[in-house]
Amino acid sequence: MTEARRSQFLSLHLLETLVAVLPVRDENGQPKSLVYGGAERHMITSQARRRAERVHARNRANAGLGALANRSMGIRTREWALLTGQALESEHGWAKDEAVTTARAVIEASGLKFGDPNKKTVANLTKVLVFAPEDAGVRIAGHISDHADDLREWRENYLRAQAEAAKKSRRGAKKADALLPEEQGATDAAAAALPPLPKATRDAVLLALAPRDAVDIALYGRFLAEIADSPNVDGAVQSSHAFTVQEAEQIDDFYAAADDAKLDRKRNALNFLDAADDAGAGMTGYQSLISGTFYRHAVLDRIQLRTNLRAAGMPQSEAEEAAADAEKEFVNAFVEAFPEAKKNSTASTGSLPALVLAFEGERPYNYAAAFQLPVDETPVDAGGEGPAGPAAVRRLLRHHAFVSKRRDDLRTARVLTYDPQVDEVLREPQLSLSAEVVEKIEDLTP
Repeated sequence: MTEARRSQFLSLHLLETLVAVLPVRDENGQPKSLVYGGAERHMITSQARRRAERVHARNRANAGLGALANRSMGIRTREWALLTGQALESEHGWAKDEAVTTARAVIEASGLKFGDPNKKTVANLTKVLVFAPEDAGVRIAGHISDHADDLREWRENYLRAQAEAAKKSRRGAKKADALLPEEQGATDAAAAALPPLPKATRDAVLLALAPRDAVDIALYGRFLAEIADSPNVDGAVQSSHAFTVQEAEQIDDFYAAADDAKLDRKRNALNFLDAADDAGAGMTGYQSLISGTFYRHAVLDRIQLRTNLRAAGMPQSEAEEAAADAEKEFVNAFVEAFPEAKKNSTASTGSLPALVLAFEGERPYNYAAAFQLPVDETPVDAGGEGPAGPAAVRRLLRHHAFVSKRRDDLRTARVLTYDPQVDEVLREPQLSLSAEVVEKIEDLTP
């Protein structure tokens, strides 16, 4: 039997109700929001969602769980010199200081800029986050160790020239006003005269930092402008900002934190005066919390995913298998992952979606328009829509049914719910549900 052709895009839509949480905040510690349909809505940014999904998939893969179990994954960090130094120290017996110094020099000479060498906190951190396969540091360390003698000599020359350039730069800054423009250019050129990194070593660093077979880089993409000849990747996943289907509701929760030592003294005080000295909370303050039913949406471009895996060097058969596994894990992460801000004080990561809708199409479909007008939570018997969760489900599914009648490419629609109220909604005859109801995440896609 011939397998039916799969559409290019997999569209995912999700409704979830959150109560008294703060998954993301702005620079002032306040909940993020947007205005849509003339009403302010709470917002959970796509960046927060994507990171939660990416880390969720990576952790499962590294733990040997899920469709991507034990496959290569990526890590986004500024600490590649430190990771390379740790590998030189633990696997090749280098002294810690020499290992980190060499790793930084090699990676810096490859094209990445580092923080101020006079500031310990940033001296060995790249100025930008670099998304690369997790084993990149180990690979760079292996090359450095294999060419230790040559690279030690190069490192000494490089550091010496770098120190001389720094001195010239400081002297030049003092007398820059007295120099003619062409003289300033000559000074800058002299300061930049550093011995080049051996080509074989630079090639090894770029190969280590290249996307290679890291599946999450193929999914979410990366942009590395600092090294022109290091490949960028157009992501196969599109993610929208999540927003509440009803108007924003926010509370400023006053909290008082107890000082255990002070309360113990008060409890054991021998007189009222001693007890009074230890009265009051140890610390007080406010935290903003939000509640609401959120709509969010993501799309997987199956062709782009396979293109990325093939461009990374995978043969077609392996790329096809990896892409199928990546799709399963992407759907799992979309449903299961959640940003971890305030997770301990709000238990936000325990939320389950009220509804997940998945379908295929020849283009992406965003159903945010279903919620252009805020959900009216007036009781149904009073002419309103009722609770936001079930009302939003009805809106979303009616919107999908309406679009499906006008677009021939939409197919294999499936829905999943973890909410018994929504399960009842799905059985309503007037809804004319045009999707298959499933009970497991893995059943959301063919």
